[in-house]
Amino acid sequence: MRWFLSVLFIASAFGANVKLYLADGTWHWVREYQVLADRVRYYSVERSDWEEIPLSLADLKRTQADVASRTEADTAEKKAEAEEAQAEREMRREIRSVPAEPGVYLLGESAKMTPLAQAELKVVNDKRRSILKAIAPVPFLMGKSTLEIDGTAGKTMLSQERPEFYMRLSDAERFGLVKLWPGTNKKIPSRIVEKWEIVPVVKEVVTERQEVEIFRKQVGDDLYKVWPMETLPPGEYAWIQFTEGKANTQAWDFAIVRGK
Repeated sequence: MRWFLSVLFIASAFGANVKLYLADGTWHWVREYQVLADRVRYYSVERSDWEEIPLSLADLKRTQADVASRTEADTAEKKAEAEEAQAEREMRREIRSVPAEPGVYLLGESAKMTPLAQAELKVVNDKRRSILKAIAPVPFLMGKSTLEIDGTAGKTMLSQERPEFYMRLSDAERFGLVKLWPGTNKKIPSRIVEKWEIVPVVKEVVTERQEVEIFRKQVGDDLYKVWPMETLPPGEYAWIQFTEGKANTQAWDFAIVRGK
């Protein structure tokens, strides 16, 4: 009697049609079934009525295994749906926390957003150092130049292996994550964001960068959630916004350190 009740419970708890397997390998679609002393009573989905077959004709072991498998799959699917719904709620919470001002924001615990300071960039060649301003770019310096940030290390130091950020663009431009080179001038410590070569006549900028592969997810108008695909080794990095071929790069720098 205890075994009979457990079988009936499993079939009913599944909440969907199940396959009642027969000894010859075929099956009936049933809404539920009951194991009696010498027979199996079931509700046929095809004929919408109760029917019975001898117990010897039913393959109850295979039937129970199929019910258990489908129940497990259904449970896993519901769990995945619940986790996805939770992730979507958390994402909406994060988005509401992003300030309206353009910039880059580090995602912390409880959706806390910490703004990264925008770096003051300088265009450097062998003749001079000029501050780059997005609203009034410096005149083109023909030949090779570098785009640099003063100092050997960023003020924002992170220990996360794959920190997550939100980036709100000021214009519909390209953006990405780059690893910075150390500056070459020992008297004026700096980090190099980009290496430029100005093409004569057309005055276009051919740019070299150490780009880092990232994941990006657009979550609003000019708003993206961004994070690196791989663990970031210790070093200097910057998020940049730019137009290819133009001298209008903006940067938000940070350092990855370990043991902090």
